[in-house]
Amino acid sequence: MSNRRLALTRRGVLRRARGAAAAATLGPFVISERSRAQTRTLYVNSWGGSYTAAQEAAYFKPFTAATGVQIRVITPVSYARVKAQVQTGSYQFDMTSVNSMLWLRASREGLAEPIDWSVVRRDALPAGAVVADGHGIACNIQGTNLCYRSDRFPRGGPRSWADFWDVERFHGSRSLCVSDAPRSMIFALLADGVPRDQLYPLDIERAFRKLEAIKRHIKVWWREGNQSQQLIRDGEVEMMSIWNARATELKQQGVPVELVWEGAVRSTSTWCVLKGAPNRRLAWEFIAFASQARQQAEFNTRLYYGPIHPDAYAFIPREIAVQLPTHPDNLAVSVKEDDVWEADRIAQIEERFTAWLAS
Repeated sequence: MSNRRLALTRRGVLRRARGAAAAATLGPFVISERSRAQTRTLYVNSWGGSYTAAQEAAYFKPFTAATGVQIRVITPVSYARVKAQVQTGSYQFDMTSVNSMLWLRASREGLAEPIDWSVVRRDALPAGAVVADGHGIACNIQGTNLCYRSDRFPRGGPRSWADFWDVERFHGSRSLCVSDAPRSMIFALLADGVPRDQLYPLDIERAFRKLEAIKRHIKVWWREGNQSQQLIRDGEVEMMSIWNARATELKQQGVPVELVWEGAVRSTSTWCVLKGAPNRRLAWEFIAFASQARQQAEFNTRLYYGPIHPDAYAFIPREIAVQLPTHPDNLAVSVKEDDVWEADRIAQIEERFTAWLAS
């Protein structure tokens, strides 16, 4: 073998070794663009649990049946993982679904792929579906609500965030979300008497003063959906903030819980593609499929979040529709988050919230 041929061979071995090392660092889901093209596999980041189960039934399996494209799910959702993958160029997944405020932040940080309008038909999307400065497509509306154990309050439980803060009238342990500072601030302001239509811009100082009044009564600061369900299912807390579909699941399972729509906060979950993701075109094909009214209805009849496409309600039974965040009765008493206001300030809010919790 010539010296030149030997040198080329050694370089090839070194390249393969470096590739193997990178794959070992990120786990089994790192796959080259060439391999993805051959296998026609889309890697989707999801929350896990009942959320992923509903996605499987409504989106993943029907898309595979229609196109032959395989879906591989990676859990859990993490903004930090998204950022690390884009910055290193080593991808575990092509796309994810996160809060639209966070994806607006991602687009401003250069982490988000703009919508591929050569794949997605703009005229097929309902009004308001395009979010995050054209870098995401809304997929559902989620409520974060007050929830309580009805068996612990035989004379009637808390019906507002003011009641949640009233530890004299409503005894019992409480829980709020540690990873969603803006929502806790909104609940505090509502409890302090701020009208729903006058919340924004959020009065940060007033919110923290009100949070301080309830801090010692918060037994657990929950982080993930499964944890929130466990806390109230097992009776570890009597009342808490919780994602509306998670509470509905518990009620369907026979857990004595009641969900309060007064003062709930509506957030938009968004389909989004990571900047430079190897399978980004295929990801937009999937998102276009999942944005159809019937597919959204399939998802929302399994997990009770609100569809983006108004035509989805034609396929949703009325007894389910009245429990969704976008039903008119629930819209009338809940609050829509202001994505733009929060995205501009979320880093500072989270930093202060973390320091406050530790104080």
